[in-house]
Amino acid sequence: MEVFVKHSLLGAVSAALVVSFAAVEFAIAAENDPSVQLGPRPFYLVDLMEEGEMKEALKQCAAGPFFKTDFSIGHRGAPMQFPEHTVESYTAAARMGAGILECDVTFTKDRELVCRHSQCDLHTTTNILATDLANKCSVPFSAADTATGKKAEAKCCTSDITLAEFRTLKGKMDAANADATTVEEYLDGTAGWRTDLYASTGTLMTHKESIDLFKSLGAKFTPELKTPSVEMPFEGGYTQQDYAQQLIDEYRQAGVPASDVYAQSFNLEDVLYWIANDPDFGEQAVYLDDRYNIDSFDHTDPATWDQSMQALADQDVKIIAPPMWMLVAVEDGKIVPSVYAKEAKAAGLDIITWTLERSGTLTDGGGWYYQTVAEVTDSSGDTYAKLHVLAQDVGVLGVFTDWPATVTYYANCMGL
Repeated sequence: MEVFVKHSLLGAVSAALVVSFAAVEFAIAAENDPSVQLGPRPFYLVDLMEEGEMKEALKQCAAGPFFKTDFSIGHRGAPMQFPEHTVESYTAAARMGAGILECDVTFTKDRELVCRHSQCDLHTTTNILATDLANKCSVPFSAADTATGKKAEAKCCTSDITLAEFRTLKGKMDAANADATTVEEYLDGTAGWRTDLYASTGTLMTHKESIDLFKSLGAKFTPELKTPSVEMPFEGGYTQQDYAQQLIDEYRQAGVPASDVYAQSFNLEDVLYWIANDPDFGEQAVYLDDRYNIDSFDHTDPATWDQSMQALADQDVKIIAPPMWMLVAVEDGKIVPSVYAKEAKAAGLDIITWTLERSGTLTDGGGWYYQTVAEVTDSSGDTYAKLHVLAQDVGVLGVFTDWPATVTYYANCMGL
């Protein structure tokens, strides 16, 4: 498996010095890539940080050089402002220096693989309800009713339509207005901290097309095999194993080396299937750890994790990917690695995490992705405080982000 380069800071006192050396080292080793354009956001976030050595260290890197980094992973592309899983979103992510791009993979009625976060999200991520295909949706649109308190609803799945029909759709920002009484109102639900400014031309993609695009952008691949929303085997003959193998086969057919692919799944059986049946690709398979959903787990108790982490390692799982909040805690008013993070590293597991910049502004604690550090989160500048702990103290391999420029800036500055 490719080793990601990680530099540890030698304490807050030496942070600025280490960053200076890292910046010099990378300025010599890599030319400033003119295709990488970070825009104002990273600088805005640095300006919002609390005064201190870390802020001064990051400010030293304002002149670059800036270049693509595998530490910055485009989560569905750059969906803070671009419709997810579209050509436009992926291109924006690559331009912001994301070295790895994600296509969430699901399948159509005719069993073709396409990029969608969920098999049944077309009603919130595309214009399907405004087209003639709306009548093929699993659950047609129904309006909200204020008298009864009923919310608007719809459910449209890729498995409801063929690939040819899928290609006629346009991507939009992932959102819906649950109080809508018309389709137009339902489709107009974008959060205020996002934008529809770049949502007029969302070009949808097949998985094969994403492979070709990512290759042309010079990026690596992290496809996620989405849990089917339909019963498997689909229509009696398409098994989960067929689905998992089809994903890998499309990389082999495209001539992509296994070392450039980080196949992911929340279903541990998918990961174990790849390890057993296609070990070249299984070597970098990523188990998306969703055990945060188990209410009976005490996440702060080492006994919760020590044996289960070792069990994953014993099954040759190399990389796990929990949400960010699972990896951090607060001690004495500071963000520190969590028990989960420590036990994962003790078992020899590498870690990737998700998702930075998916919470909007951080003035009120940061929401779901910041729940374990909400007591010390009160500014968008805290984005870099948390990222710093994830990178240097937890030692993650990479960070999924909805706006890759933010992570690219940090990674370039720190020599990651």
